[in-house]
Amino acid sequence: MNTTTNQSFLIVEDSDEDFFTFERIVRKLSVTQAIYRCSDGDEALDFLYHRGQYTNPEQAPRPSIILLDLNLPGIDGREILAQIKQDSELSIIPVVVFTTSSNPKDVEICYQQGVNSYMIKPINVNKLMRSIQLLIEYWFEANTLPKLVNK
Repeated sequence: MNTTTNQSFLIVEDSDEDFFTFERIVRKLSVTQAIYRCSDGDEALDFLYHRGQYTNPEQAPRPSIILLDLNLPGIDGREILAQIKQDSELSIIPVVVFTTSSNPKDVEICYQQGVNSYMIKPINVNKLMRSIQLLIEYWFEANTLPKLVNK
Protein backbone atom coordinates (compact mmCIF):
# COMPACT_ATOMS: atom_id res chain seq x y z
CA MET A 1 0.00 0.00 0.00
CA ASN A 2 2.50 2.64 -0.96
CA THR A 3 0.40 5.38 -2.51
CA THR A 4 1.07 9.02 -1.88
CA THR A 5 3.98 11.27 -1.23
CA ASN A 6 4.27 14.82 0.05
CA GLN A 7 1.13 14.32 2.11
CA SER A 8 1.10 15.16 5.77
CA PHE A 9 -1.16 14.39 8.65
CA LEU A 10 -1.83 16.67 11.60
CA ILE A 11 -3.07 14.65 14.55
CA VAL A 12 -4.59 16.66 17.38
CA GLU A 13 -4.69 14.09 20.17
CA ASP A 14 -3.89 14.33 23.87
CA SER A 15 -3.67 10.56 24.46
CA ASP A 16 -0.12 9.27 23.93
CA GLU A 17 -1.40 5.71 23.58
CA ASP A 18 -3.90 6.63 20.84
CA PHE A 19 -1.32 8.75 19.02
CA PHE A 20 1.38 6.05 19.05
CA THR A 21 -1.11 3.43 17.84
CA PHE A 22 -2.16 5.72 15.02
CA GLU A 23 1.42 6.62 14.12
CA ARG A 24 2.51 2.97 14.06
CA ILE A 25 -0.28 2.03 11.64
CA VAL A 26 0.32 5.03 9.37
CA ARG A 27 4.04 4.25 9.16
CA LYS A 28 3.31 0.57 8.47
CA LEU A 29 1.01 1.50 5.58
CA SER A 30 3.59 4.01 4.19
CA VAL A 31 0.92 6.44 3.04
CA THR A 32 2.37 9.72 4.19
CA GLN A 33 5.76 11.29 4.56
CA ALA A 34 5.03 13.39 7.60
CA ILE A 35 2.98 13.05 10.75
CA TYR A 36 2.68 16.05 13.02
CA ARG A 37 1.11 16.00 16.46
CA CYS A 38 -0.40 18.63 18.65
CA SER A 39 -1.54 17.49 22.07
CA ASP A 40 -3.97 20.30 22.86
CA GLY A 41 -6.17 22.82 21.11
CA ASP A 42 -3.97 25.85 21.65
CA GLU A 43 -0.98 24.09 20.13
CA ALA A 44 -3.07 22.97 17.14
CA LEU A 45 -4.14 26.54 16.38
CA ASP A 46 -0.54 27.75 16.77
CA PHE A 47 0.51 25.05 14.27
CA LEU A 48 -2.17 25.98 11.74
CA TYR A 49 -1.67 29.75 12.06
CA HIS A 50 2.15 29.61 12.37
CA ARG A 51 2.26 31.20 15.80
CA GLY A 52 4.35 30.57 18.91
CA GLN A 53 6.84 27.73 18.37
CA TYR A 54 5.47 27.17 14.83
CA THR A 55 6.37 30.46 13.14
CA ASN A 56 8.52 28.64 10.58
CA PRO A 57 6.16 27.23 7.89
CA GLU A 58 8.66 24.44 7.15
CA GLN A 59 8.25 23.26 10.73
CA ALA A 60 4.44 23.47 10.46
CA PRO A 61 3.40 22.86 6.84
CA ARG A 62 -0.22 22.84 5.76
CA PRO A 63 -1.48 19.33 6.54
CA SER A 64 -3.24 17.29 3.87
CA ILE A 65 -5.72 16.14 6.50
CA ILE A 66 -6.42 16.85 10.17
CA LEU A 67 -7.39 14.12 12.62
CA LEU A 68 -9.06 15.85 15.54
CA ASP A 69 -10.02 14.61 18.98
CA LEU A 70 -12.92 16.54 20.53
CA ASN A 71 -12.05 16.34 24.21
CA LEU A 72 -8.77 18.21 24.51
CA PRO A 73 -7.18 20.30 27.22
CA GLY A 74 -7.45 24.03 26.56
CA ILE A 75 -9.43 24.87 23.45
CA ASP A 76 -11.50 21.79 22.65
CA GLY A 77 -11.90 20.09 19.30
CA ARG A 78 -15.33 21.63 18.63
CA GLU A 79 -13.85 25.13 18.76
CA ILE A 80 -10.85 24.14 16.64
CA LEU A 81 -13.19 22.66 14.03
CA ALA A 82 -15.30 25.83 14.01
CA GLN A 83 -12.21 28.03 13.52
CA ILE A 84 -10.78 25.85 10.74
CA LYS A 85 -14.03 25.69 8.79
CA GLN A 86 -14.66 29.45 9.13
CA ASP A 87 -11.19 30.34 7.82
CA SER A 88 -11.05 30.70 4.03
CA GLU A 89 -7.46 29.42 3.85
CA LEU A 90 -7.89 26.45 6.21
CA SER A 91 -11.43 25.33 5.36
CA ILE A 92 -10.24 23.29 2.36
CA ILE A 93 -8.30 20.93 4.65
CA PRO A 94 -10.37 17.82 5.39
CA VAL A 95 -11.03 17.33 9.09
CA VAL A 96 -11.85 13.94 10.55
CA VAL A 97 -13.10 13.92 14.12
CA PHE A 98 -11.78 10.81 15.88
CA THR A 99 -13.19 10.74 19.39
CA THR A 100 -14.66 8.59 22.13
CA SER A 101 -17.82 10.73 22.15
CA SER A 102 -20.84 8.99 20.68
CA ASN A 103 -23.10 11.81 21.88
CA PRO A 104 -25.55 12.55 19.03
CA LYS A 105 -25.30 16.28 19.84
CA ASP A 106 -21.52 16.20 19.24
CA VAL A 107 -22.03 14.39 15.93
CA GLU A 108 -24.66 16.91 14.84
CA ILE A 109 -22.65 19.96 15.91
CA CYS A 110 -19.53 18.73 14.12
CA TYR A 111 -21.40 18.14 10.86
CA GLN A 112 -23.09 21.54 11.17
CA GLN A 113 -19.62 23.07 11.51
CA GLY A 114 -18.38 21.30 8.37
CA VAL A 115 -16.52 18.21 9.58
CA ASN A 116 -15.68 15.86 6.73
CA SER A 117 -16.03 12.68 8.77
CA TYR A 118 -16.89 11.68 12.34
CA MET A 119 -15.45 8.44 13.72
CA ILE A 120 -15.94 7.00 17.19
CA LYS A 121 -12.79 5.47 18.67
CA PRO A 122 -13.33 1.85 19.63
CA ILE A 123 -12.08 0.89 23.08
CA ASN A 124 -10.90 -2.54 21.91
CA VAL A 125 -7.33 -2.22 20.58
CA ASN A 126 -7.88 -4.54 17.61
CA LYS A 127 -10.99 -2.61 16.57
CA LEU A 128 -9.09 0.66 17.07
CA MET A 129 -6.31 -0.56 14.78
CA ARG A 130 -8.86 -1.64 12.16
CA SER A 131 -10.67 1.72 12.34
CA ILE A 132 -7.39 3.58 11.84
CA GLN A 133 -6.48 1.33 8.91
CA LEU A 134 -9.88 1.98 7.28
CA LEU A 135 -9.49 5.72 7.84
CA ILE A 136 -6.04 5.73 6.22
CA GLU A 137 -7.14 3.55 3.30
CA TYR A 138 -10.11 5.78 2.59
CA TRP A 139 -8.46 9.19 2.92
CA PHE A 140 -5.13 8.35 1.27
CA GLU A 141 -6.09 5.66 -1.24
CA ALA A 142 -9.76 5.82 -2.22
CA ASN A 143 -10.20 9.58 -1.78
CA THR A 144 -8.55 12.42 -3.69
CA LEU A 145 -7.22 15.13 -1.37
CA PRO A 146 -6.85 18.74 -2.51
CA LYS A 147 -3.35 19.92 -3.32
CA LEU A 148 -2.54 22.51 -0.70
CA VAL A 149 -0.20 25.43 -1.05
CA ASN A 150 1.65 26.83 1.96
CA LYS A 151 1.13 30.53 2.37
